[in-house]
Amino acid sequence: MTPQQPPAIPTPMLDRLEHRPVLLGALVALAAQLLFSIGLHRPSILLFDEAHYVPAARVLIDLAHVANPEHPLLGKALIALSMLIFGDNPVGWRAMSTLFGTATILGIYAFTLALTRATRPALFAALFAMLGQMVFVQARIGMLDIFMGAFLVWGGVLFLWAMRAARRAMPLWLGCAALLGAAVAVKWAAIPYVALALATFTALKWRHPANFGQLPWLVSSLAFGCVSLLIYFLTFAPAFFYAQNPLTLARLIPFQFEMLALQTQTLAAHSYQSDWWSWPLMLRPIWYFYEPDQGAVRGVLLVGNPAILWGGLVAVAACFRAGMRERASAPLAVAALWTFSLAIWAIIPKSLGFFYYYYLSGIILCVALAVAFHHHADRVKRRDEWFLVVAVALFAYFYPILAALPLPNDRGFERYVWLPGWA
Repeated sequence: MTPQQPPAIPTPMLDRLEHRPVLLGALVALAAQLLFSIGLHRPSILLFDEAHYVPAARVLIDLAHVANPEHPLLGKALIALSMLIFGDNPVGWRAMSTLFGTATILGIYAFTLALTRATRPALFAALFAMLGQMVFVQARIGMLDIFMGAFLVWGGVLFLWAMRAARRAMPLWLGCAALLGAAVAVKWAAIPYVALALATFTALKWRHPANFGQLPWLVSSLAFGCVSLLIYFLTFAPAFFYAQNPLTLARLIPFQFEMLALQTQTLAAHSYQSDWWSWPLMLRPIWYFYEPDQGAVRGVLLVGNPAILWGGLVAVAACFRAGMRERASAPLAVAALWTFSLAIWAIIPKSLGFFYYYYLSGIILCVALAVAFHHHADRVKRRDEWFLVVAVALFAYFYPILAALPLPNDRGFERYVWLPGWA
């Protein structure tokens, strides 16, 4: 007689999805796109630096003349493309940003998956980024950072894929170069990450020659630099067709020095300026918008989710500790990357700093949190789930002044002012 089998215990949905990383990534991307797109028409007028980039995109659509010359063209070209597709209206100004915000979330998922080779931390890193508020706000405004960030994140993904590729490492390596070149073509703030990629490639090839398959160091480094530069300069193609003072090959390089002069000029003081060391503490976030619109007082505050941005600092310390004491490579890499992302702002010759410069560092904190929970899983058990609950609650609390919902009166912002610098 065959013994009776015990009844099967249902497997939790999350545990089942962990074994289907592609499906899980698709679901994460869908959730992100929905989250970023709802209420995209609010506010109905330009907010914060949209006042610079949307008019520049309009000029670019007409190929009239140079506008906003302190930044390369690619980010403004993407806003212009969005306006051509969706119209010169609030949705058109911001729709492309939502797509790149979704690409950023999916990239964080893929990056963490490649780094840890585990689906759970990849999922939580993506969820932390969705709820961390920095990506949410930047994905709903026509600014440049969301484009630069997406290119950098996916450049990091291809870097990790190339590093572990036994074969076909070169196409992945050159893809990484193209994406990092595109990031620089959005904002020059991406240049240090190109240097970091080359320096890391050199260090890894020197210590472990098997990394990156059979890629030769010198040829691969030269190819990387050539592809990055080629992509960067190709993005200036529209400027050769301006009606007034079009760019020429002879002026292409001198124009870069003109951009450098504009980037490093001394600017007048700004009410929302802040120092780089204050950004991790969120001492001076930025009100991108606060005024009557569509029959109500509305606000958009660029502020991080306190659980994620402040808790992420603890995670960075835990990752450094794991890296130093246990020689854990993934935690150490994330902690070092966050430190690098912040340290460059202590070096870049900018006369003014703003909290939104911390955008990339805020993304890395989400990865650090997920990696720290994963590395210490035996000790913290499933506390990442409880931490996620807290993050969701705080996101819901701040949502009205992240998504420009109607506030009860013109003093409605006071509920969200936790520190004096938040007013």
